[in-house]
Amino acid sequence: MSNKFSIRKYTAIIAILMVLVMTVLDVTLINVSLPVLAAELHVSDSLTVWLVTVYQLIITMLLLPLSSVGDLYSYRRNFLVGVVIFTIASGLCALSGSFTMILISRAIQGFGAACVMSVNIALTRLIYPREILGRGLALNAMVIAVATAAGPTIAGAILSVASWHWLFLINIPLGVIAFCIGLRLLPQNPPKEHKAGYDWISAIENVVTFGLIFYALGSFARKGDLGINIILLLIGIGVGIFYVRRQLHRESPMLPVDLFRIRLYSLSIITSVSSFIAQNLVMISLPFLFLNNFGFSEITTGFLMTPLPLVTIIVAPLAARYIEHHNPGLTASVGMGVYAVGIILLSTLSHADASVVNIAWRMAVCGIGFGLFQTPNNVVMVIATPLHRTGSAGGMQSTARLVGQTLGATFVTLIFAMSLPVVSVRVCLYLATGMALLAGIFSLNRVGRIKQQS
Repeated sequence: MSNKFSIRKYTAIIAILMVLVMTVLDVTLINVSLPVLAAELHVSDSLTVWLVTVYQLIITMLLLPLSSVGDLYSYRRNFLVGVVIFTIASGLCALSGSFTMILISRAIQGFGAACVMSVNIALTRLIYPREILGRGLALNAMVIAVATAAGPTIAGAILSVASWHWLFLINIPLGVIAFCIGLRLLPQNPPKEHKAGYDWISAIENVVTFGLIFYALGSFARKGDLGINIILLLIGIGVGIFYVRRQLHRESPMLPVDLFRIRLYSLSIITSVSSFIAQNLVMISLPFLFLNNFGFSEITTGFLMTPLPLVTIIVAPLAARYIEHHNPGLTASVGMGVYAVGIILLSTLSHADASVVNIAWRMAVCGIGFGLFQTPNNVVMVIATPLHRTGSAGGMQSTARLVGQTLGATFVTLIFAMSLPVVSVRVCLYLATGMALLAGIFSLNRVGRIKQQS
């Protein structure tokens, strides 16, 4: 009976992994298809980037509030509701006949993805016994990496034989299967002796702070009304100040500001944000260079985007083994340095030198750098956190990644709105180089503190 129960319990992880594939693929597929969508929907390149920005913005706004909902009520319910919303929104994206409709549908997708992402680690922890929890988290990370690597090639293949609508339709069968498995097999929250009320004020402050600040930045990029944008930005900052002050007096703060008093942790968050800004600047801008300037097809562009995440998959576990005996802060810093070198090599490519081989090996250098960085950086963030605050730190880690990715997409929008397409990509790559070097410097500052903590 216990073996049957174990098999049943572990099968539940399939639902989580399938939805992870959906949410990750959704980002990578859209990145590659932005030039195609811009042409078919008759909008500018800078406006099309909002299809990436709005998705990440909604997730960033809702991740921490929805994490609290899961803690108080049900991780399982959060997950299932998120799957339903994400799947329906994918259908709406596929049916969209205008840029406005697909933008709204992407926002709804972001809400569904936030529901799922807010409870992903918590559900994994409930499914796996403590002694093998690391395997479950590693499996999640591996699936995310594989989906990221496969996404550009899948997007290129779909766009070469079908319309962009199919990029969203593939989510529907995956969503239905994941919902059926999750409904039957996902565990309930463990019982609690004391259930606190939901902190609606903090939730609203979180949404307003992240929403207004990032919307204003994106609107600046689109050359919106300067006065209104400044007002929205100031309101967002003002609400954010009240939000942070409120968290300082909470026993279990929605935003774990108390952890920022730990110097190693705060350095790790800044490093993470900087690195993901650099990553998104590269991943969003390069398809425009490959398609519009170098003249590659959609499927070739997808193939050329693959070496970076693919090599990251190979290098990351090697880096994990390496840092068992070496300083992870130093390793992460070297990784960001290598990533910066890879970006510089890409930015100096001329049209005459832009062969598949020349691009692919440069993308691979970027992948080596990010692989050396990613796992060591995550390890530093974990060891910097007190054991009893691991859950809050995990939510903040995801938020830092999303903030970095959203800022990266916003910077791409701003740069594309200000200059010519070919020049825009080069500027994005130069900025990505600077952010990678900045992440490396912050990581280097952690080396001595890691030695002290050890």
